[in-house]
Amino acid sequence: MSKKKILICEDEPSLVFTLRDTLENEGYEVFIVENGNDAIQRIPEFQPDLMLLDIMLPGMSGFEVCKKVREMKFNFPIIMLTARDQEIDKVTGLNIGADDYMTKPFGVKELLARIQARLRRISTYSKPGPIESVTLGEVIINLNQSKVERPDGEEIDLTTREVELIRFLVANSNEPVSRDTLLEHVWRYEYSTNTRTVDVHISKLRSKIELQPDDPRYLVTLHGVGYMMKMP
Repeated sequence: MSKKKILICEDEPSLVFTLRDTLENEGYEVFIVENGNDAIQRIPEFQPDLMLLDIMLPGMSGFEVCKKVREMKFNFPIIMLTARDQEIDKVTGLNIGADDYMTKPFGVKELLARIQARLRRISTYSKPGPIESVTLGEVIINLNQSKVERPDGEEIDLTTREVELIRFLVANSNEPVSRDTLLEHVWRYEYSTNTRTVDVHISKLRSKIELQPDDPRYLVTLHGVGYMMKMP
């Protein structure tokens, strides 16, 4: 089995040394960059399975790096690291696509546990091979290009979040998916009661992929449960 690859974007030498030593001892393949620009440039080459990303970086902040990574359509987990313990930082990071957040100084054992949990979650909820396109009747969804092609020739753009939402629902097609599950695996909120955000996104997505959004054929609501993508 090939080693899992972890990209560390951190400019504090002592922490980099500790992280590299710890992770390599655990059997991970580790790559190091010291600033956001290098991270963005090297990600296509490294193809990491997970990224440890400091918020306070020279030049491009960790928030900017995280946002650009998601815009590049990379969906590997991102754990953000910071010396600041402010809730707004955590909310900002999660809203732009981060998966977890650790405040310095943190325990190495806890970090390892969180890394293992994130990597395990990917293997549990991923099916072999990337989903490139989905056909729903006369509607074709091109996930690589983030576009919906409707039978009248109209093309509609999908947001990054909508693409992630479709991928997850299709990967779990014909199975009920709760709002909490979507929050955890698409929005990456582990503890949240704000399920309204899921409903709003589902409604917008239906207007793009369903020919009759008010009477959906594929993306259906399961009252009291959540949603389901009905596939042949």
